[in-house]
Amino acid sequence: MATKRIGPQTVRFDRPPVIIGAAAVAGPEEAQGPLGHEFDQTYPDLTIGLSSFEKAERQMMIDACRLALRRAGITEKPPAVDYFLAGDLLNQLITASFSGLEIGVPMYGLYGACSTFSEALAIGAKLIDGGFADRVLCAVSSHVGSAERQYRYPTEYGSQKKPYAQHTVTGAGAVVLAASGTGPRITYCTTGKVVDYGVADPFNQGAAMAPAAVDTIEAHLRETGRSVEDYDLIVTGDLASFGYEMAVKLAADRNLRLAKNYRDCGVMVYDLSRQNVNAGGSGCASSAIVTCGHLLKEMARGRLRRLLVVATGALFSPTSFQQGENIPTIAHAVAVEA
Repeated sequence: MATKRIGPQTVRFDRPPVIIGAAAVAGPEEAQGPLGHEFDQTYPDLTIGLSSFEKAERQMMIDACRLALRRAGITEKPPAVDYFLAGDLLNQLITASFSGLEIGVPMYGLYGACSTFSEALAIGAKLIDGGFADRVLCAVSSHVGSAERQYRYPTEYGSQKKPYAQHTVTGAGAVVLAASGTGPRITYCTTGKVVDYGVADPFNQGAAMAPAAVDTIEAHLRETGRSVEDYDLIVTGDLASFGYEMAVKLAADRNLRLAKNYRDCGVMVYDLSRQNVNAGGSGCASSAIVTCGHLLKEMARGRLRRLLVVATGALFSPTSFQQGENIPTIAHAVAVEA
């Protein structure tokens, strides 16, 4: 009998895994945003001296992993972790796969689009709480050059975007989970369901993902018996300003008041009044670098004690778009407590 399941979507961990190390690396635009001083490493340009955006993204993931492992006190090569859980947005997870070659430990490649960060944390926590691992390394990445080239128009094309369009976050985040140690703990995870709100515009991902975010938040609160006020902060991954406002309204329709302690990582990572990023950030790295670079540090400073990270993902591809399909979406929630 699945005794750890407390509802159709939610698991409560009997032995909450500990975050013993975390790191965030970020690109030049992210470094100029309001959280730029919080990131562990930033890069002066999008290629970081390499021959392509894709190679640069790979190096960013490797750098984030090395920094997180160092923070966790893990210096062996290959590192003393049981599994590497990683994902990105590129064809067949090429960033994660080539990074796995460098890390050199057993690996699971994950794809949940921009929800992959919470997905990796949830699966890693289950591996540890289930007794299948003592340490797990989780990492995700995204890059404005590589993602825009694959999903929309290459940045070199110079196309004009609508105000609700988003700007892919360049960077990578990595977390080391362990069965014991010092640090914040993952206490619950709520696995999302795929939601289709009828949005087909690949530039309007905030509107596509907002219903999935609200659906998962509502399920998490219902199944845990918690309220919005039980969390110091609830963050979604990358709805950006347009999707954030939509999520607040959709939640209100379900009698959930999110505005007071709810923020979106895609809004937090940039200065929307000063930077040319349209509605804000998107991409796997959006939730990852804000959480690893800022929110976990706020927990260490004692300013946050209970955090709900709800990474959101648009599950579409150039193939599905070209065939006229809507954009199905998903969101996964992970509760992190000091």
